[in-house]
Amino acid sequence: MMEPLARIEQHFAASIAAKQGTLATMGPCIVQAAELLAERLRQGHKILVCGNGGSAADAQHFAAELVNRFEIERPGLAAIALTTDSSALTSIANDYAFEHIFARQVRALGRPGDILLAISTSGNSPNVLTAMTAARERGLSTVALTGRDGGRMAGQLGEGDIELRAAATATARIQEVHILIIHCLCDLVDHQLFGEEEQT
Repeated sequence: MMEPLARIEQHFAASIAAKQGTLATMGPCIVQAAELLAERLRQGHKILVCGNGGSAADAQHFAAELVNRFEIERPGLAAIALTTDSSALTSIANDYAFEHIFARQVRALGRPGDILLAISTSGNSPNVLTAMTAARERGLSTVALTGRDGGRMAGQLGEGDIELRAAATATARIQEVHILIIHCLCDLVDHQLFGEEEQT
């Protein structure tokens, strides 16, 4: 039986390896995604964010960092987590199907030029895939945070969409990479829109 400290060391080592692997394969794509987000925000568009479970928490985290602030003082930026309105989520799931909880909101709130940030560790979440379809129909671009082999989300990306795939297979490692990518996106968006502000 592995000692507790050895187990912790194993988790840290695996997390570091996943992050280094993702940087090697996805670094330029993260820059591209941040530039897209910043440009659309500059043009007055908004970002809609969705995911399930831990990815729902990541969606809310990202939206909060934009609406409030990340590391510099700046005006709030337009982002909406589609995971937070319990009345909308439960009514859509009850009246239609759980698969449509994000898509209905995308169709109602999304406008051409907006961006959907779609998060799924497997890349196969049916309600996230349906949201991506709705986004395309409404003229939104998609930035997809995935893992493993990208799942069905990777195959559903259209022209102008961007996949940011964590170089990991374990859900925990993928989530750890996703939150780092989210922080990178927040930092780069701030840098693109507001320049070299003093960090606090």
